[in-house]
Amino acid sequence: MPEKSAKPLLRFAPSPNGRLHLGHAYSALYTWQAARLLGGTALLRIEDIDPQRSKPEFTAAIEEDLHWLGLDWPEPVMVQSERLDDYAAAGNRLRDRGLLYPCFCSRAELMATATGTDPDGAPLYPGTCRHMDRGEQIERLERGDPVQFRLDIEMALDRTGMLTFSVVGPLVTDRPQLRYARPERWGDVVLQRKGMPTSYHLSVVVDDAAQGISHVTRGRDMEAATDIHVLLQMLLGLGSPIYNFHRLILDDTGKKLSKSRSSETLADLRAKGWTPEDVRRAVGF
Repeated sequence: MPEKSAKPLLRFAPSPNGRLHLGHAYSALYTWQAARLLGGTALLRIEDIDPQRSKPEFTAAIEEDLHWLGLDWPEPVMVQSERLDDYAAAGNRLRDRGLLYPCFCSRAELMATATGTDPDGAPLYPGTCRHMDRGEQIERLERGDPVQFRLDIEMALDRTGMLTFSVVGPLVTDRPQLRYARPERWGDVVLQRKGMPTSYHLSVVVDDAAQGISHVTRGRDMEAATDIHVLLQMLLGLGSPIYNFHRLILDDTGKKLSKSRSSETLADLRAKGWTPEDVRRAVGF
């Protein structure tokens, strides 16, 4: 774990799977403003552990858009695809403690057997492979069947007990308030994916600790996922940052802006003649 910085450290961590839109602009501007209010520094991190969707040209576009907005950051930039060994080591520590188990279920099988939904509305895994005979597990692993590793949430919570973390808001300079985490709402989440030794949850926790992040600013849509991150921090012996959840930028239909829904990008707005000041005014800065 890095030596704790004398000044607060924050981060903006987009995925290079498309161009940035106004929602990203708001989150970035919010993070840099929060860093200034705290007398700290905002870092850029590139979260590119999805090899099918992440593209180098999008990484370059992210930096171009942020510089256009007038933002800068210390170099070098942390890039997740360069840190797979660190994530694998963290995951293996959990596996060695018996907290992860191999899951061979396909997406179709999960959809057919789900017992409810998680806070994001995705099917909740019923724990099918958690009860698999050890001999069958070994046989399927040796056969090379597609596998991912899930966290045994019940066993993990038995190890940690009740979990709390600190939240500030609406300003990052407000006095922190204690909040109780409820990671059991997510069920047995995947921490090591098929063909990838990590997942978003595992990577973000390892990276925040490696960079000494003191404050995490994130959208309210990530509020529930923070419970999983607090659990992993405890299991891995990592410190927990102070969290702040900001509002989301919505479209005319009231839905969150999204790359998957082809929301208008900052590049599109630039082509229309928008200036950085126009963007700042549009999102409330």
